[in-house]
Formats: sequence, C-alpha cells, structure tokens
Amino acid sequence: MTYNNNDLDQPLFYNNRELSLISFNERVLREAVEPTNPILEQLKFVAIFSSNTDEFFMVRVAGLLDQIKANFTKRENKAGLTPKEQVARISTEMTRLFRDQYHIYHSLMDRLQDYGWDVLRKPEDLHEFENYFDEFIYPVLTPMVIDAHRPFPMLTNKAIHIGVKLTDHDGDTKTAFLKIPDLLPRLMYSPTQEAFVFIEDIIAHYAHKLFGGFTIDSFTTFRITRNADLTIHEEGARDLLAEIEKELKNREHGAAVRLEIKGSPSSSMLTLLKTELLLEERDIYYQDGPLDLTFLFDFVKERTKANPSLAYPPFEPQQPACLKPKENVFTAARKRDLFFSHPYESFDPIVSFVTDAAEDKNVLAIKQTLYRVSGNSPIIRGLKRAAENGKQVTVLVELKARFDEENNVQWARVLEEAGCHVIYGFPSLKTHSKITLVVRKRGKSIERFVHLGTGNYNDQTAKLYTDMGLITSKSTFGEDATNFFNFVSGATTHPKFHHLSIATEDLQNDLIRLIENEIEIHREHKNGRIIAKMNSLTEKSIIKALYRASREGVQIDLIVRGICCLRPGIPDVSENIRVRSIIGRFLEHSRIYYFHNNGDEKYFLSSADMMTRNMSKRIEIMFPILSSSVQRAVREVLDLQLMDDMKARVQDNEGNYIPLRGRTLNSQLVQLKLAYKRSGKG
Repeated sequence: MTYNNNDLDQPLFYNNRELSLISFNERVLREAVEPTNPILEQLKFVAIFSSNTDEFFMVRVAGLLDQIKANFTKRENKAGLTPKEQVARISTEMTRLFRDQYHIYHSLMDRLQDYGWDVLRKPEDLHEFENYFDEFIYPVLTPMVIDAHRPFPMLTNKAIHIGVKLTDHDGDTKTAFLKIPDLLPRLMYSPTQEAFVFIEDIIAHYAHKLFGGFTIDSFTTFRITRNADLTIHEEGARDLLAEIEKELKNREHGAAVRLEIKGSPSSSMLTLLKTELLLEERDIYYQDGPLDLTFLFDFVKERTKANPSLAYPPFEPQQPACLKPKENVFTAARKRDLFFSHPYESFDPIVSFVTDAAEDKNVLAIKQTLYRVSGNSPIIRGLKRAAENGKQVTVLVELKARFDEENNVQWARVLEEAGCHVIYGFPSLKTHSKITLVVRKRGKSIERFVHLGTGNYNDQTAKLYTDMGLITSKSTFGEDATNFFNFVSGATTHPKFHHLSIATEDLQNDLIRLIENEIEIHREHKNGRIIAKMNSLTEKSIIKALYRASREGVQIDLIVRGICCLRPGIPDVSENIRVRSIIGRFLEHSRIYYFHNNGDEKYFLSSADMMTRNMSKRIEIMFPILSSSVQRAVREVLDLQLMDDMKARVQDNEGNYIPLRGRTLNSQLVQLKLAYKRSGKG
C-alpha cells in the first residue's frame, strides 16, 4: 500500500474510535475460548462481553444515532467516517460478534454438563414449576395489552420482555407484553430433569393462565437497549444533585438504540416493535439463545462455590512491599515515598490512610476526590468519622461519573449530613483525578501527606483492577495538593505546581512537550525511548506527536488495553511504534508514562489516558515518580508487560490484533507470584 506520509492526517493512519472499542470487546470475548482460563472464568468473559456491549450501545451508538437524527454528516477527525458509515460498520461487526458469542456460550454450557450442570435450551416438561408460577410469578406479572384505550407501553431499558400475539373468541387479535421480573431468579433448578431452566421459559409455558378467553398465537422474547447518556444542564441548575436525580429518572425512557430478539419473531410483532421503537433493521440483532448473558455473573459465582477448581485459584492481596508488617503509614511516609501496586498488594493501607487520620487528634484536615466508591465504602465511613471528630473534611464528589451517578448522589448527601464540606467541581467537566491530602499538626509546625493514584478509591475494584498509587510527605507535593484543592473549590483560577500536571490546564501540552523533548534528545544521542501504558489512546494531537517521534527513530512501546486509534508499523510513519493489549484475570487500569531522556529517566503515573475526553473534558492529574526505588518497581511492571506472550495481543498496521501464541510469560501471574514472595508467602 502506498502512503503520502507527509500528511499525518490521512485516515489510513488511524483506527476509528468505535471500531477500536469493538476490537477490544472482541479480545475480551476471545478470553472465553482461551484454554488456560478455567471454564467458569471463560463463562465470566462471556458475561463481561455482554455488559461491555450494553454500555457501548447505550452510550457510544446512542450518540451516533443522535447525530444521524440531527442530519450531522461531518466525518470524524481520524479515520474519516461519517456517523452513518460508523453505525453501518458497527452493525456488521456486532452481528458477527454476537454470533460468535452465542456459539461460545452454547459450547461452554455443553461442557458444563460434564460437571452435572445443565441449562436446558428448550425445556419440554415444566409441570413441576406450576406451583412456583402460581405462587410467585403470577402475582408479580402485569400483562400490558395494546388496544384503543391502552397505547404502546414504555418498555424498560435492558429488561427482558415477552411479546404475546392473542386472538379472542371473535377472531380479533391483540398484542400484549410481559416484563420478566427483575427480582426473581433468572434460573430455576428442575430436580426431575436435573437441569436449570430460564424463568422466561416457565412464564411462556404458563402464560395461558394470564390470558383467559384468548388463544395464544405466538411468543417473541426481546430486549431493548435505550440511550442512557444523561443530558445535564449544569449552567442553569440551581441544585446539581436535584438535576442529576431528575435525569436519572429519564434514563430508563431514552430512545431505543438496539433491539435483541431471541430466535425468529413473528412478522407482525417485528413490524410493531420496529415501528413503535423507531428502529431500522441495522439496529436489530437476532440472538441464538437466552437474552442478556450477564446472568452468567451470578451463575458463575454460585457454581464457583460448588466447585472452586473450575475457577481461578483464590488470591488475597498481599502486604505491600513498601511497608513493614503493622508499620504505620504516616510514620513510614515521613521516611520514604510509599508505592502501592494493586491488586497484587493490599488496598488496606490506602483505607487506613483515611481512617487513621480520622482518629488522629493531631490531624487538622482531610481533602479527597471521589469518582467511584464501593457500596459499603470504608473510605466514606472514615470521612464521616473525621467530620464527627471535628476535622475539616472537604470531599469533591463527582456526580457525573457515568452509571455511578445515583450512588454518588447518595454518598454526597451522606457526607454533607455528617458535616463534610462537599463540592462538585466544574460545570461541563468531570473530576477524574485521584488525590487525598491529610494536613497534620506536628509540634509547632504543619506536615502534609499526599496520596496520588491511577485508580478509584474503591476497596472492591482494587481487588480486580491493576492500579498504582503513591503516598509521600514531600513538602512540594503537599503544596501542590493544597493548590489543587483550592483550584477545584474555585479559590484559584490558575494554580502553580511544583510537580503536578493537570487537565484541562496543561496535561496535553506537557505530554506533547515530553514527546518532542525525546525527539530532540534522539537527534543528538540516538537513544530515544518512550513506553506508555494506558487504557485507551484517542487524542489525535498526541498520536501525531508519537508519529513524529517514530519518524525520527525514537523507539516507542505502547501498552494500550482498550481503544487505540494509532496504527503502528506503517512505513515512514509509525514503523518504530509497537502496540500491545493485555487482557487477563485483572483489568489493566494503571497509566504509566516513561521517557528515557538520555538516561535521566522520567517516570509519570496518571489518572488520565491519552484520550480526548481526559485532556479536554476532565480534571486529571499526572505526577512524577522521583524515588529511584519506586522507579525500579514501576519499570519492573512495564518490562513484564512487554515480555508477556500469553495474554498480550499485538496490533498490526491495519488495526488487527494478533495473539502471540506464546506460553512463556503471563505478566499478571508473575506479579501475583512476586507479591506472595515479597510478603514471605511465596
């Protein structure tokens, strides 16, 4: 293929954002057939694929369909596709992947029969469930019939429905809908058949009890996905909490963006659904099996209890290498910077950083940003306790964290009631940074301790996501943290920092300057080297800077788990760039940016990916690693990931990902073993 390489804007040099996200989800799905994964973990990857694609349709596809409805035809700025072209490509790719998903699902469920677990595809005998239907299901169901007095109902987002075609004694036809109850078990066990059956099959079997005087002509099981992206009018909102609560109620009633149908529907039902939901054929997916495979999360959880050998061996996060057993975090941080690598190392010291400060009579203030927290958060309890103990507690709660809005509104109210000063950041921006400041009196002076991280203050996801964090008592970091909180509270408009780089102020330009600096050094010393690890890469200005660096000969390794709009290996454009994606037991979530800098190596950790939204629509933090011992720990992780030939897939110059097929090194497994070894248990 011939390229005009003087023009770095050529569409052939880029992957489309949405298609790259689909490619990531395909890599997730491929883990469901990876032979080194236990069978229950393979099923979990099937469920993760379903969960991911639900969000993809509710947010990304919904946005494209909105553009089409608005007659927006402008091409996106990388691969050059119009909204209509993107939706058409998405429909083709997702049809293929859903077909693969159900093939994998049926294959795995067939294999489970060897362990005594059978889920019936088409149960023939359901008489044993009649009492259960009469006592538990029948009272819950409410048929929604369409006629002159009852229009087409609002069908709930992501719920499974059964469409029923009916004929009365006079030969007149009607349509009714049944919503599968959310609060009843999806699967029921049949002792006589020694197998599980789906609740929707039981409902369909006994539906005649609901429609006395009618003949049932056909059933159609379907599921609607709706636009769930909130439209929050912050500028005119007198009460942001109330505005978000109002929009949350609207989420269930957004425009339909996808219709999933089990098997082949009746033509009249299909026509009705397409007409009422304003959908086109491209928006409809005919699934070869039960809808909403996220039920597998609970199924796998229960089966793991019954047979743990069919899942990953249990793993307990270990004592962090930076701390001696029972060593106080604040005492240790006075002596050295403390580095944490989760989930291999325990998140408990981060919780203790807050809860111990809450009880310390010398602590004067705690300031923290919260983006996503767990349902029963010890961090929240610690902040409440601190306020009750009279400390000045300031918490920035990001109310616009997608799909955690309701949770965060609740926590904001709880913290306010406890006496915390709760702030909500900036209009039209999300505060995604992860930072905690503890101000403590020591003798006649003040000392400040700062935690900075790549991941959320969530004790549950800290066991599942790979993230890194730093606790330091360096005074310059303390000053930076103070200035940051003054900035997000509105007291300062242009903060000055010793170490921090923040979006939307400087981060994008700082990253480009670091890349350009590596180019200049390479021209003189021929040793330019960049390693960057992140979740996603979409920001075009940074991609073009990396292309310029590659052209100059700088060697670049990118470890990008998810979306990557950059294409490596293009002659005279990106031939010195290599891209790999690692999908494994844990979700790769840390962001690491390394620059060789002619031997004076620079390491940075960040809450931000190299994404447009992180650079221009979020408040983010990037911070340097100054301690040589912490730099070595971070470099060890990078080197392991670059050596991974079991869970890594590499991207070619056409955007395809190729598994390495090696069996030498699984970077996550090595890090897990190292954590055990360093804690004295290996």
